[in-house]
Amino acid sequence: MASQRHTPGPGQGVTSTSKGGNSNALSISEHSRAAGIGAETIDDFLDRQPRSVLIRLYEKPASCLAIFRLLPMMARQLIMHMLFLDVPLAADHFIAWIKKEARKDFDAAVDKLSRLSIVQLKSTGGKQILLLNAVFTDGMRRALTGGGKHRSFGVPCDTEDKNAVDVAFLDQYARNKWETILHYMVGSENSSTPREPVLYLLRRSNLMQPRSSSGSGSGGLNITSRGFQFLLEDVNTQLWDLLLQYLDMAEERNMDLVEVLAFLFMLGSLELGRDYSTEELPETQLHMLEDFRDYGLVYQRKASSRRFYPTRLATTLTSSAAIPLLSSNGAEQEERGYIILETNYRLYAYTSNPLRVAVLSLFVTIKARFPNLVVGSITRDSVKSALANGITAEQIITYLTHHAHVQMHRNDPLLPVTVSDQIRLWEREKNRVVQNSGSLFTDFTSQFDFEEVRNYAKQLGVLVWEDESKRRFFVDEAGNEPVRDYIRRRRA
Repeated sequence: MASQRHTPGPGQGVTSTSKGGNSNALSISEHSRAAGIGAETIDDFLDRQPRSVLIRLYEKPASCLAIFRLLPMMARQLIMHMLFLDVPLAADHFIAWIKKEARKDFDAAVDKLSRLSIVQLKSTGGKQILLLNAVFTDGMRRALTGGGKHRSFGVPCDTEDKNAVDVAFLDQYARNKWETILHYMVGSENSSTPREPVLYLLRRSNLMQPRSSSGSGSGGLNITSRGFQFLLEDVNTQLWDLLLQYLDMAEERNMDLVEVLAFLFMLGSLELGRDYSTEELPETQLHMLEDFRDYGLVYQRKASSRRFYPTRLATTLTSSAAIPLLSSNGAEQEERGYIILETNYRLYAYTSNPLRVAVLSLFVTIKARFPNLVVGSITRDSVKSALANGITAEQIITYLTHHAHVQMHRNDPLLPVTVSDQIRLWEREKNRVVQNSGSLFTDFTSQFDFEEVRNYAKQLGVLVWEDESKRRFFVDEAGNEPVRDYIRRRRA
């Protein structure tokens, strides 16, 4: 039994595939895409922005550099070829440098850069000229060579911090803050309740929903199917899933989207372990600083402090580097596999990680706990409880497959067939009749409008049913207001 993993880019999930075993079970990555997690990246979000927003963003060198890092290799090569040229070159010159088999990559790169308003194809004298945007050129040059008083890479404090903290402290702080949110999502014993802005974002992202249709306050939230899938993703994907929702909320919170994006990109360029001044930050970014403390992205000794430290979560936002601080509770060996499942439904989990135990308790009846071992059983009641929260049988099976102990890899199939089949049967019992409360959206004036709004509902994970031929679809209760708001924004 072999397993393959690759390190994702910013906002992109971990793909895990298995040979043999349960061939019908989807990978975690496939389940996440179906749930809308990682379906949109920061790259896609920038693609949707109007030229006016992008040009203002390019006035900040740190943003230019961050966006440059997100681009495909061919697009980066084109920019570097043009960046320090005084005279623009014809597209034919670039094509002459490119191998024939890479022509598609070239065309895709030009299309991508055009959508981002970084380059423009202009016809002059019968030739196509590639023009690099002047604002982006200036910002990128300053990012690479230094100079200017833009301060978009942050302003390091010029006085010594009497309460200075080191990288180890920042890692522990970030871990505690982030895992506070995850523990709350899975309902861990004695878990702290995050602040209301965090709870609102969890509800808006459809990661958690009120236990009753009448409740929308800070208490009584249950994890959703999308929330369970969220827990299975790597930290970078989890962060970007929430941050993209945060970006979508900027307009309704009267926040300047350019300042919000610029602050995110600035955080990704800061030096871990160094303190930075808040005195140059505009009001929007000061408000973000308060919000980001809740997610462990930044540390401030107290709310009124005039300095802040970025954590590893922040400095790797626009990097494809792994974030080891959040997997340190469970060793790498545990990450690869810690669950043994027997044909009698008994489960042994070799873990001391409280978060992993809490996730297991969502669909396992825990019988005994030892310092590094949890013993439990998969029962009808435990699976029914998980199904009631929206967790699917396939998600349970995928989780067990993904985290199977190395000893389980000797089996073919990987999981006992009796157990996986029974989990699916319990789900079928529940799904004989399905009743959903929500809203039906109809009367779209064009197929394009229908697809845009339908795709947005899919990304939120709230789409229940669709009829493309008649341009109508149904979303659950959680998606009613977000989808209506999206339609209003499109009409504005």
